[in-house]
Amino acid sequence: MADTILSNGCKENPAVENGYFKKGCNPFAQTGRSKLQNKRAGLNQQIIKQMRMRAGAENLLRATSNNKVREMVVLELSYVNSNLQRLMEQLEGLNSSVEVYQNVQETSSIPLIPLGLKETKEVDFSVAFKDFILEHYSEDGSNYENEIADLMDLRQACRTPSRSEAGVELLSNYFSHLSLVENRFFPPTRQMGIFFTWYDSFTGVPVCQQNISLEKASVLFNIGALYTQIGTRCNRQTRNGLQDAISAFQKAAGVLNHLKETFTHTPSYDMSPAMLSMLIKMMLAQTQECLFEKTALPGIRNEYFSLLKMAQEAAKVGDTYDHVHQSMIQTPIKDNVPFFWSTMAQVKTNHYRSLAHYFVATALLDHELSPSDDEDQQEKALSQLYEAMPDGRSPLDILKNKEHRQRIGKAHLRRAIMGHEEALRIHGLCRHLRKLDILRDILQASHKRSLAKLSDNESEDEFTDYMEAPDIISKTDQKAEMEMPVSTKGPLSVFSAKQRWTAPRTVRVRIEDRDLGFTLKGDAPVQVQSLDPLCSAAADGLKEGDYIVAVGDTDCKWMGLSEVMRLLKDVDEEGVDIRVVSMMDSSIPVPTKSATYSGGLPKTYSMICLAFDDDDKGTKSRKVTKKLSFLSWGLKNKHKSASTLSLPTADYSGTSPWNKQGPTFPSSNNDSALY
Repeated sequence: MADTILSNGCKENPAVENGYFKKGCNPFAQTGRSKLQNKRAGLNQQIIKQMRMRAGAENLLRATSNNKVREMVVLELSYVNSNLQRLMEQLEGLNSSVEVYQNVQETSSIPLIPLGLKETKEVDFSVAFKDFILEHYSEDGSNYENEIADLMDLRQACRTPSRSEAGVELLSNYFSHLSLVENRFFPPTRQMGIFFTWYDSFTGVPVCQQNISLEKASVLFNIGALYTQIGTRCNRQTRNGLQDAISAFQKAAGVLNHLKETFTHTPSYDMSPAMLSMLIKMMLAQTQECLFEKTALPGIRNEYFSLLKMAQEAAKVGDTYDHVHQSMIQTPIKDNVPFFWSTMAQVKTNHYRSLAHYFVATALLDHELSPSDDEDQQEKALSQLYEAMPDGRSPLDILKNKEHRQRIGKAHLRRAIMGHEEALRIHGLCRHLRKLDILRDILQASHKRSLAKLSDNESEDEFTDYMEAPDIISKTDQKAEMEMPVSTKGPLSVFSAKQRWTAPRTVRVRIEDRDLGFTLKGDAPVQVQSLDPLCSAAADGLKEGDYIVAVGDTDCKWMGLSEVMRLLKDVDEEGVDIRVVSMMDSSIPVPTKSATYSGGLPKTYSMICLAFDDDDKGTKSRKVTKKLSFLSWGLKNKHKSASTLSLPTADYSGTSPWNKQGPTFPSSNNDSALY
C-alpha cells in the first residue's frame, strides 16, 4: 500500500511537516467544504445524544404510573423533540449550503446541488481479525498487525477524501478492499462482532450493523457524493470545465444507480430505492443543464433554426427538473429532502421553460420567411415544435403571415415573463435560496430581457385578444446518460472465510524411481489430484484433494501449477518438506441475517445502537506505516459574433459572489499471506 501513502505535502503547515497522509486525503485541510463536513459530524453526535435521551424518556414514560413523574417526562420529551427538530433544521441548512461547493471563479452560472458525504464512526478491526486469523487460518494474528493497521488507516483516510480524482481513487481503493476483506474475514455462518456505524446524510440518524454490506453501500454513496462535489466545482464558463462537470454528474448517477441495484435492503433512508431514484434523476437533470450550457457557451445564433433548436433544448432541461421536483414532493421523500432542493428544482423548471418560450418568440418575431429561405425545412421545424399548432393554423400559414407570427410570438413572450415571475416568487419563499444572489440576478436579467422584447414589439394602438401560447415539445441531441462503474466483484478465491480448513501440516516428499508419487492440478492454489497410496508422501499423511501452501521455505499459496512444479523438480533422495491444508466439511446452517440497529425516526428501527459509546476522544492516533500490505491484493502499485444571443448572466465585475475516468473498482489477483 506504499503507493497510496505519501509524505505530507502540506508545507504551509509546519505542525504536520513530518506526518503522513494518504493520497487523496488531507485531514488538516480547512476549506469551506471540510468545515461544513466537520459541522455535519458534530450535528450527528448531538442528534444521537438527543435520541438517547428521547429513548430513555419514552421508556420511563411507559414504565411509570406516577402522574407527577409522567408530567415531568412529557415536559422533558417536548424539550428533546424540540432540540431534535432544531438540529435537523441545522443539518438541512448544511445540505442547502451549495455556494461553498461552487467554483470560486464562477460568477455567471446557476448553482448546482452537491451531496454531502455520509459520516461514520471509527472501526477497530485488529482484535477480531487477529482472533479470526488464529482460529480459521491457524496463523498468529500478531504477524499481521501492520497490515491490519494499514486497512484501518485507509478507512480513516476515506473519512476526509479530497475533492478530486485522487479522492475518488482513495474511496474506490477501499471499496475494492472491502469485497476481499469480506471474503477473507466475514464467514456467512457467524458474526464477527465488528459494528459499522454510519449516519444518514439527510437526517443524521445513525444506523449500526455487523453486516459489512452497510459499509460497502455507504462507501459507494460517498463515491457518488464526491463526484457531485467535483461536478459543482468545475468552471462552467469554459468548454473543458463543462465537459468535466457533465462527466462527473454522469458518473455520480452511475454510481448511485449501481448502489440502488446492488444493495437493495439498505437500512439508511438516504440509500433507500426511492431516495436513490430521486438523486439519480437530480444528477441527470444537472447533467442535462450542463449539456445545454455547453451548447449555448459559444453564443446562440439569432437565426430561425438555431433558436428553435435551443428552445427545445431548454424545454428538455425544464422537463427533467420538473420530473425531479415531482419526485421530491412525494411522501416520504419530501419529509427528508431539504426544502431548498425542491424549491431550486421548481425555480429551474420555470426558468428553463421560460427561456424556451423566449427563444421561440425571438424566432417568430425577428425572422420572416423570405424567398431565399428553405420553406419546407422551416415548416417542418415549426410543426415539430408543438403537439398542436396555435389556433389550429398550419405551420406554413403562420410563417407566411406576419400578423399571426407576431401574435404567437408575443404570446410566447408573455409566458416567458410569467414563468420568470413565478421563478422569482418561488426564489423568495426559501431563506436558503434567497442567499444565492447570483441566481436572483440571473432570473431578474432573464425577466427584464423578455419584458424589453415584448415592449419593443407592442404598439400603443394595438387591441388584440391575447392568446395562450402552447407548450413546447422538449427535445435534445445530447441526452444525459449514466456512466456505469466497472462491476465490483472480488476474486473468487479458494481460501476464504466461507471455507473451513485444517491447520497446515508438514509432509516429507521424496523422489522414488524418478517419481514423486502424486500429480497436481489447479492454479493458485495447486491441489493434489491423484496419489499413489504406497508412496512415501502418502505414508507421511498426504491425501488426495490437499492444497499445497508451501514448498520448503517458499510460500506458494498464490503460485501457478508450473511454478510449483519448478520448485519440486529438483527434489533429491533426501526430499523436501511441503506444507498442505485440507478442506473440512462446512455444511453448518447459516444463521438469520444480522439485525439492523438504528436510532431512526421511523419506529421500525431499534434504538439499540444508542447504547454504544460515540465518544471518540479516547481513540489513540496511529502512525501510518509505509509497509506494503497483504490487504492490497494486487493493487500495488471563442469570440461571439454580433448576431448571437447569450444566456442572461449576473453582472459581477468585482469580486466573486462566493468567496477522468470513473471509479474502476479493480478486480485484483490474490497475493495474500492468508488462505
